Amino acid sequence: MREINASATNVGRRRRGRGPLLVLLGLLLLALLEIFVLIQVGEQVGALVTLLLLVGFSVLGVWLMRREGGRAWRELRRAVQAGETPSRQIADTILVVMGGPLLVLPGFVTDAVGLLLALPVTRPVFRPLLEASIARRVFLDLGTVRAKPSSSTSGRGSTRGRDTADEVIEGEIIDED
Repeated sequence: MREINASATNVGRRRRGRGPLLVLLGLLLLALLEIFVLIQVGEQVGALVTLLLLVGFSVLGVWLMRREGGRAWRELRRAVQAGETPSRQIADTILVVMGGPLLVLPGFVTDAVGLLLALPVTRPVFRPLLEASIARRVFLDLGTVRAKPSSSTSGRGSTRGRDTADEVIEGEIIDED
């Protein structure tokens, strides 16, 4: 059992070690993509119109972030006061908080992603992706390990005649350090 715990913990540490490098690489690629798109738009509509579009999207981003952020926050408070589980409201709040600043940043790619995250009609598309990402992160940090029962045919461990693909084995990880 100790080997499984160490293995799960090491996987989590390896992924965290690569995280900053991947974020830096992603930001570099995003900057290059934004420059390319800005040049393409500038060639099509002119530099002044491109600049006005960027400023307009930034103003729209501030307005949308205030409007949708306030709405998401009110819905979150209402759900908590009503005693409901506010998972949808928490996801919406996170998506607006992520989308708003992307709209404020100069660039058409970040504006498009920010609009998709912040608009109420498109948030339901991203909500399951956010929930899955959070769940993966939580289970990785907790050191959750998936295990299959042995396929022995003797005693209580027998799985003959049963489908064990969806069987859940509950357990607890105890760190003895």
